Amino acid sequence: MDRHTPIHRTPGRLTAYYLSGDAMRSRGVGGAVLSGTLDLPAPPARVLADWDREISARLCLEPGDVEQMPLARTQARWPGHSLCLQAMDAWMRGLGLEDGVLAGADIALMACRGARYHHDAAQYGAAAFCNLFLSEDKGLDVLFPGTGQRIPLARGTAMVFDTAQPHGVVPRGRDVFHESDFPSGQDFSQLFLTWELPIETASVARMLGVAFDIDLPGARQLDEEQVRLDGVRVAVDPESGRWQPAA
Repeated sequence: MDRHTPIHRTPGRLTAYYLSGDAMRSRGVGGAVLSGTLDLPAPPARVLADWDREISARLCLEPGDVEQMPLARTQARWPGHSLCLQAMDAWMRGLGLEDGVLAGADIALMACRGARYHHDAAQYGAAAFCNLFLSEDKGLDVLFPGTGQRIPLARGTAMVFDTAQPHGVVPRGRDVFHESDFPSGQDFSQLFLTWELPIETASVARMLGVAFDIDLPGARQLDEEQVRLDGVRVAVDPESGRWQPAA
């Protein structure tokens, strides 16, 4: 497939099925991807060196990998980390997020070297993702094939999106993910904080445009989280980002 194949928005009806308490529920897939650029302090050299050691020695990031980093160590070595949290909280409250939702959400520090196209609703169907990028601009974009949005990644890039929205990280000017676009010896690593926001929180659902219980009979028949397109279980093609029937 040509790396410049244009992105096409999703046809048909997408439905995410997720575990809510002890029961499966159905919901629509929020079509809004919210983004902004926040004013963040630059991580100090000692923190950057620690990230580099962790990525090269333990994670051994390959093109397309997205892995978790030790958050507590970064918090202890970077006093400015708290300013990043404050900036994200202020931005989210400006979007209408209820007080305390971000502070009460699970948070992790992640690293990626690009990212194959994927969705996360098979594991996090009950959540929206809220990401804040900490690395400098290295010529990479996040692409959302379902909405057509391309968001340049740089220090301070913030975004909120439905976990069922396909997304990937590719070099600027590319639409298709290819490992060959991430040659060894070049630094393409991006570090970001990510929060899991409960999708059933009224302000989260409202800002993303999520409707609930759109397929009550179908949800009762399922026992695992998944996404369906016009009733057919689907997965994301890792190169193009298009929906395809799940294997």
